[in-house]
Amino acid sequence: MNIPNPDDVRRAPAQTSAVRRIRRPRRRTLTAGALSLTAVGALIVSLFVGTPAALADDYPSWDDVQAAKASESATADQVNRIQGLIASLTQNVADTKAAAEVAGNEYFKAQQDANIQAERTRTLEGQAAEKKKLADESASKAGQVAAQLSRNGGDTTSLQLFFSGSKSNTDELLQRLGQMDRVLASTDAISSRAAQAKNTAQALTDQANAAKAERDRLSKIAEDKMQKAQAASEAAQAALADQQTHLGQLQAQLAALHDTTAKTVAGYEAGEAKRAAEEAARQAAAAAAREQAARDAAANSGGGGGGGGGGSWSGSGGWVRPFGGYQSSGYGYRTPDCASWGCSSSFHAGVDLADGSCGSPIYAAHSGTVVYAGYNGGYGNYIKINNGDGTGLATGYGHILNGGFNVGYGQWVDAGQVIAFAGNTGGSFGCHLHYEVYQNGSTINPITFMENQGINMD
Repeated sequence: MNIPNPDDVRRAPAQTSAVRRIRRPRRRTLTAGALSLTAVGALIVSLFVGTPAALADDYPSWDDVQAAKASESATADQVNRIQGLIASLTQNVADTKAAAEVAGNEYFKAQQDANIQAERTRTLEGQAAEKKKLADESASKAGQVAAQLSRNGGDTTSLQLFFSGSKSNTDELLQRLGQMDRVLASTDAISSRAAQAKNTAQALTDQANAAKAERDRLSKIAEDKMQKAQAASEAAQAALADQQTHLGQLQAQLAALHDTTAKTVAGYEAGEAKRAAEEAARQAAAAAAREQAARDAAANSGGGGGGGGGGSWSGSGGWVRPFGGYQSSGYGYRTPDCASWGCSSSFHAGVDLADGSCGSPIYAAHSGTVVYAGYNGGYGNYIKINNGDGTGLATGYGHILNGGFNVGYGQWVDAGQVIAFAGNTGGSFGCHLHYEVYQNGSTINPITFMENQGINMD
């Protein structure tokens, strides 16, 4: 089937959560952003090499500002310096965000390519197994007939009994000879079908092996793209944190330099300290609210995993249901939903779980290490957890709320821990969780997998 390329469709216009329509939440493909891949690639490299000189820890102190007010020329120089730093901070945030978006889109596309190839491999392997089974069954039948005809070695007793009583009756003899001929012809036909099925099975096996090699190649590319996207995401987060750390003080210092009264900078400095304290208190309150929401959600769900939809919350092997609500879209090929912005994907590599609201807690389906936390193309904000233990298992969580990450890259999480909050980011038709299970780098049906752990995903 045709799989839409995220680079070929434009992003849907931004909407508020109040006007987003909740209906069969599905993933949709997105544009790669305004920057060219060449330009963004160069930008990402520059970001990983080091921080631009303009963004080094060369920020003016309040003493520098106070001293600069002694003359017009010194004031002008300091104003230009601060304005340049503010511009650099703002530009760095924009550039790193754009680079992270492009890297995330590339990761998304690479993983989708690997998912499609994995499904092709499974299909070919299944077809080869069916043909091999047919070949084995046909060969067995042909062997049984041949054994019956040659039973007792070269003894002709069976044939004599078969033809006994017909020697004096020509019609009956001819009838029995015809029956014998049909038996032999049937044996030849069975043998022919067995040989044909065997040849077909071998051809399908060869195709499956080639498809498997291609799947493994694409999976490695996806892994590389994931690492680059994570680095780009961390660069964007660092740029934003740098801006949040310094922007307020730089703006206050700029205001102090523009103030031509006799007022000293002490008042501005005190005001900036108060603002910073208020911001820290706000962030602490937000963190406390998230933690309380996580505790409440865990208590309501029996201490681990989301309920809802009639599904059990916890199963065997340390697995839990990652989200409440109902199943709104299953795994595999599907008819895409289309709108003016483009279409959802033809192959759905996970299961969508929706409860009709944004901000609901998302739980780690199993303990493990966070190997990705950032933007991921059509999945929007996304977390991937390596569930390890030598099983090659990993889980993915998409469409996370902006600002809804509760864990970060490299962090260990426990099964049932709240890792994020559901949103409508990326190619989504409404607030929900897109949940995936990976086996050795390729997605598998998460519904079947979770049901095998004793967890109903309806």
